Amino acid sequence: MKTIRILVTGGGTGGHVSPALAVIQALQEMAKGADWAPVFRYVGSRSGVEQGLVEAIGLPFVGVESGKLRRASSLAGMLTLKNLGDAFRVPVGIVQAWNEVRRFRPDVVLATGGYVSVPPVIAAGLLRIPVLIHEQTVQIGLANKIAARFATRIALTLEGAASELPTQDRKKVFVTGNPVRAAIFGGDKLRAVGRLGFDPAENALPTIYVTGGALGAQSINRAVEEALPELLQFCRVVHQCGKADGEHSIAQRECLDEMQKQRYILLPIVGAEIADIFALADLIVGRSGAGTVTEAAAVGKPALFIPLVPTGGDEQTRNAQRLVDAGAAVILPSSELSGSRLVTEVRRLLSDPARRQEMGAAALTLATPNAARDLAEAVLGLAKPR
Repeated sequence: MKTIRILVTGGGTGGHVSPALAVIQALQEMAKGADWAPVFRYVGSRSGVEQGLVEAIGLPFVGVESGKLRRASSLAGMLTLKNLGDAFRVPVGIVQAWNEVRRFRPDVVLATGGYVSVPPVIAAGLLRIPVLIHEQTVQIGLANKIAARFATRIALTLEGAASELPTQDRKKVFVTGNPVRAAIFGGDKLRAVGRLGFDPAENALPTIYVTGGALGAQSINRAVEEALPELLQFCRVVHQCGKADGEHSIAQRECLDEMQKQRYILLPIVGAEIADIFALADLIVGRSGAGTVTEAAAVGKPALFIPLVPTGGDEQTRNAQRLVDAGAAVILPSSELSGSRLVTEVRRLLSDPARRQEMGAAALTLATPNAARDLAEAVLGLAKPR
């Protein structure tokens, strides 16, 4: 049987890791009964979220040094301690990635963005190994702008993002949409109630799912804590708060009375239960990173987005605006976020089931269910099996 050695890289946030894992799963499915078998190696950062996510599905992970790529508007900005420290880590990461690429000898490299993907892509490009990169957002990130110079093909979630690439790189572009994890589908509302520990007698209450992404969002956590006494009068809340802020959120939960605790499920991270949570949720509330926006569309759920600002070019607002323009979401600016405002916006949406149904249907029109397979086929198209 032929083998195809595939080096995968991308990370820093879950929005970069989830598409990579979706493509890996698609390749594994395609290999069933085929005359070839994939052999994977994931190269990521030593401090990002990717290691745990990759090892959870049984894939080998190699950590390398990676410095965050920051845009600086002045010389003083470039000379900050963080930037100087990262400037030294980047070349170290390139050497480590070079050694790993030469050791693994991949037939193809798949890179899904984030600063950690730059060293492996540069190493692969210099070694003349085919590279496929994927951009999840409406704006091409700095890491992918650098990686594009070494890429063989460039996959985009949205066609309009091609305008941000140099002319010579645009001929490499094709559009796939953003892959989503198979794990988000097939959930069951009743199973979710039992799994999360909600009282089945209160199933008539609507449920909101609050998420700050894989890393959590402290400002959203604080607003939720402020809003809980009022929110829990008319809905149940599943709140993914992130590991870093978990202890504070857990302590705040202890201040609730028993009825409120029964309606409030706090999870630092969300794992295999995600499909059931999406099935149960009447409304998604959270950041508008590429992963959250794509998954909201894929499962057809209305959303209240609170974009993180600033990011490079305010990409989260642009991500969310696509769903707003389609009638699938509402934006609450981060600058206006408070507990009382959160209660107002959630109450408005939960009190109008017909509108939420229309929003969910509109979200589905933006879904790209074949993105993972299309990217998997592109990976295979670049590889030369042994």
